[in-house]
Amino acid sequence: MLKFMLLIALLVSFSAQSAFAAVGFREMILPDEQGSRPMHVSIWYPTDTDRVPVLLGETPAFRGQPVVKDAETQTGPHPLVLLSHGYGGSWRNLAWLARELVHKGYVVAAPDHPGTTTFDMRPPEAVVLWKRPRDLSRVIDALLSVRELTGGIASDRIAAIGHSLGGWTVIELAGGRFDAKGAMTNCMTQFGSVYCKIFKALGVGRDAASTLALGADLSDRRIGAVVTLDLGPGRGLTPQSLASVRVPALVVGAAEDVDKETAAKADIAATNKDSAYLAQYLPSATTSYAFVPGSLHFSFMQSCKPGAAALIEQEAPGESIVCKDGQGADRNAIHRQVADMIVAFLQRALPTR
Repeated sequence: MLKFMLLIALLVSFSAQSAFAAVGFREMILPDEQGSRPMHVSIWYPTDTDRVPVLLGETPAFRGQPVVKDAETQTGPHPLVLLSHGYGGSWRNLAWLARELVHKGYVVAAPDHPGTTTFDMRPPEAVVLWKRPRDLSRVIDALLSVRELTGGIASDRIAAIGHSLGGWTVIELAGGRFDAKGAMTNCMTQFGSVYCKIFKALGVGRDAASTLALGADLSDRRIGAVVTLDLGPGRGLTPQSLASVRVPALVVGAAEDVDKETAAKADIAATNKDSAYLAQYLPSATTSYAFVPGSLHFSFMQSCKPGAAALIEQEAPGESIVCKDGQGADRNAIHRQVADMIVAFLQRALPTR
């Protein structure tokens, strides 16, 4: 999958549109400082501009989203939502959701996690998995300190949403802790070959230092709510830490799992068992749990154009799974349902003061 996602990343372009856009978009680089790694961040925000929008992320296979690049910001403070992509993904995967949230008044920010993004799959960065939650905390730091980027952030109204490995990331921000030693004990029996392969790529259980780092408290008290979209790996998070999570959580799982052979080829270390596990141990009073009819793991990513699967198959055989949904399902309809669920949840979890 990574080969094709990199191809798509190189093809991404901005093309002119005539419709009015109320979504501004800009990019920034967080520098390497105090042991933190340099990181690309994309930001969507409300704007009153009358400038002509462009399509962000339009490719031969994927649909783009209309935005106004580097538009002036609306005066805040605005609630903030952080987006965390999955293993091998990028900020583009949830751009459709970012635009929906901006229309509701949110600022949305999505980093490319070094080592696990389309644009950077360097093993030395991938194996420091515990830095992923810190990536999101650094984005909060930057946006709170530079008002000009967003028009201002409401520091008491911050949420995080993650897909796949991004779901694991946001649960860590909420207080979940990962038991690397336990996950690697009888890994094949507990999880299966795909998980064990990804665990190895992420450095899970490689030494005592990394095991200790993954089991540490990686939470950020500024996070007021979290949403997971078919997360993985969920079952390595300790029941005790999940039970101690004190922020509202929305756990959304794919209605169906892809078959094992396809999951192995696509390196999908997530099943709806992970979402069920999360919902089982998170506090029931503050947790909402749902499956989305017709959804598969990649249904939460950007929409594919007609004929995209065939195009992808020509360029990267076996990777057309990124366009696959459940039989008879429509990804745009799935997105509409997911967006409505998330907006309603955030309105409850992060009420206007």
